[in-house]
Amino acid sequence: MLIGEYTHTIDTKKRVSLPAKFRGAIGKKMIMTRGLDNCIAIYSLSGWKKVSEKLSNLSMGQSDQRSFSRFMLGGAVEVSVDSIGRILVPDFLKDYAKLKTKVVLTGVNDHIEIWDEKTWRTYKEKIENSADMLAEKLGEIGVI
Repeated sequence: MLIGEYTHTIDTKKRVSLPAKFRGAIGKKMIMTRGLDNCIAIYSLSGWKKVSEKLSNLSMGQSDQRSFSRFMLGGAVEVSVDSIGRILVPDFLKDYAKLKTKVVLTGVNDHIEIWDEKTWRTYKEKIENSADMLAEKLGEIGVI
């Protein structure tokens, strides 16, 4: 299980260090793609296989399903961890997530997300301010 929040710096060569706990859980090779809410999502190879299988079951006849498949699959790239625990963020993903110098890596159960630090703070504040309402909605459908 991937959990936690870590702040790191993305260097001038577009590399970011993965926390040791994440490296141990996700492996040396992983899939990086566009995430929701303008972050980057990183999956282990086995985790990505599950995601891509679900995406392959979407209908190409439905515009929204076709678009979401393109969004996730078209933005996916395999990356490897280097000898000192860094991964290279491709330009198109760095631009998509508007990553500057400081980034936040968050563990979200089955994947990691990389956020621009300022974007993450704004998003997190919004969620923290609506946590009670979100809990109530989840309670109504039996999640909590």
